[in-house]
Amino acid sequence: MVTKHLKAIQHQAERAITPFHIFDLSAKELAAYKEPHTKDHFCLMYISQGQMKMQVEDRRYDVGERSVCIIFPEQLSSKELLSPHLSGKLILFDEVLFCSDILKNELSIYNHNISVKLNCITLTEAEAQQIEMLLQHIEQLYADLTSIKKEQARFFIKIVLLKLVEFAHMHSDITLPTNENAKIYARFLDLLERNFKTERAVAWYAAQLRISTKKLNSITKKLAGLTAIETIHARIMNEIKQLLLLSKYSHKEIAFELGFNSPAALNKFVRAKLDETPTDLQNQLAQMYHT
Repeated sequence: MVTKHLKAIQHQAERAITPFHIFDLSAKELAAYKEPHTKDHFCLMYISQGQMKMQVEDRRYDVGERSVCIIFPEQLSSKELLSPHLSGKLILFDEVLFCSDILKNELSIYNHNISVKLNCITLTEAEAQQIEMLLQHIEQLYADLTSIKKEQARFFIKIVLLKLVEFAHMHSDITLPTNENAKIYARFLDLLERNFKTERAVAWYAAQLRISTKKLNSITKKLAGLTAIETIHARIMNEIKQLLLLSKYSHKEIAFELGFNSPAALNKFVRAKLDETPTDLQNQLAQMYHT
């Protein structure tokens, strides 16, 4: 799997003092990101001029002026058809700067599906002006970075992120879930991320959350439009796609890596979900990401 590392992008002197990197966005700068890849860090792109097409997981976006895209660590993405006059700003930063704790606790109602909602947002003119002003502050601080300016820049980056969370939530037009249901759903997703290779039963997750399977299904359906088992299967399918596209594993190795007892079981799972074989899916993904 091709993974971009923040430390490989930063200058050596920069690594020791800051968990972020900012520079001008252009077609040339994004050339290294055209092929399918994942990252060990967050990537924020603000497009002030130009267009491009972007794929994140199985979602495709037409990105134009006044758009902000945030790619999360481990999300599979690629950039296509970059216009030659593309311009804007690009900020790379690590988990320390993303407001994870705030979103999981005080702002949990905003946390639902946030890694998808922030993939691409087209801002209003007023929203874009706010983001441009903050990015200008960050760039000015970054140009003459000292210990105190580093902390100021971190502060402004967090403000940008929280504003984008707010904008994404406003644009999504979703009724706010209750705090309690949002917390349960967040805990379910956390459990799923850590256990999807070995635990596939809804009853197991419900038991860990100390709720009934009926309530878990009700919460996932309300907040994500999927039942609990559909959420579990979607996470497994996402991992299958990444391994088929980016790893050198055989289908047999992928099957055992993801807890299937045989390649035939993997084949059956993929066929049941997509009505195609893992080989068909692998060819489809290769064509999708390399056209």
